[in-house]
Parts: sequence; C-alpha cells; structure tokens
Amino acid sequence: MTSQPFVRPYRATDQQDMYDICIRTGEEGGDARHLYEDHGLLPSVFAGPYAALEPDLAFVVDDGAGRPVGYIVGTADTGLFVERFRTEWLPTVAERYPAPAGPPSTPADIMAVLLHSPERMLVPELAPYPAHLHIDLLPGHQRAGFGRALMARFLDALAGKGVPAVHLGMVTANTPARAFYDRVGFEVIPVRDPGPLTYLGRATTGTV
Repeated sequence: MTSQPFVRPYRATDQQDMYDICIRTGEEGGDARHLYEDHGLLPSVFAGPYAALEPDLAFVVDDGAGRPVGYIVGTADTGLFVERFRTEWLPTVAERYPAPAGPPSTPADIMAVLLHSPERMLVPELAPYPAHLHIDLLPGHQRAGFGRALMARFLDALAGKGVPAVHLGMVTANTPARAFYDRVGFEVIPVRDPGPLTYLGRATTGTV
C-alpha cells in the first residue's frame, strides 16, 4: 500500500529537501535554479534561517515516504527574528555569501543584499501583524489541499503562542500565489512604497 502525503513537523534531516523546494519554486512559483550559480543562496534568505531559529513553526508536506515536497516556515515575532537573523544566522552564511561590493547587478547580487539587510523586514504598517511566513510547494503537489493544510497547521501554532495576526510579502506579479492567499483568508495591508511586493495579512484564528 502506498502511503499518502501528510503534514508533519520539520526535522533537521529535511534541510536539503527544503532548500531544493525553495530554489525550485523561487521565481514567482517557478524554477529559479538557472538564476543562481549557488542554489543555497535563495534558501539561506527565505527558508534556512526560519527552520534554524524557530523550528517549532516549521512544517512540511511529507510525500508519504519521508521526503518533503512542500513546507511552511515563519516567525512569531518579526522584530525579534530580525535581531536573531543578524546576530545568529548571518554569521553562519556571510562568508559563503558576501554582500556585493557595488550596486547589485545580478539576481545573486540582489539576493545577497537581502541576506545582509534583515532590517528590511521591519515595515511600520505591518506592526499589527507581528508574525510572518513563507510557504512553498512543488508544482506536482499544488492544488491538492496541501497548501491549505500547511497554513492551518502554522496558524494553529501561532495562535497557541498567543500571536494575534500574521503577514507575508509576495511578488505582486505572482497571480497564482495571490489567488491562493485570497482563498485562505488573507487581505491586503496598505503599505507606503511597497516596491514590487504586495503585503497581505490575516488573524491567526478563524477559518482557513
């Protein structure tokens, strides 16, 4: 009998698969491996620090054979996460991914700038939504209810910590992602000068 995919807590042994999922969904939901010579750079910004610093808020979709095919990660407190990112996470990856010496000119340069500037996550308008998240699923496991299941598990965990609301920032052009977030109850948070991003938020309680 073939086991069915299911949501479970992240394990340290999932890191390689999590990083692979991150880079393979990193270009507006599509494969970003062609953009980065080092496939660990993107996950070192958007996946690794969360799993390392707040593993109790990291969950994966297990394919039924022990291998992750999707994940959700995040933080309960963005302000504290920014501090820990700079003092605890950045020193572990800064030598491998140094900040560019001049203006960023490639996708890797841009990502390195993001890596070295965690304070970019501190957006005043987002203060009522102290938590934030990142969620990714491999294409073959999308539109099957796993994104909703991951979101429900994550929101339950936040609510259990007494966190009232959560936000995320998504590339505005990523319309499939926006449709998903609309379906699970996220609404636009007006932010002055959001750049290429749209910020969305919702309460941690309520229907997913």
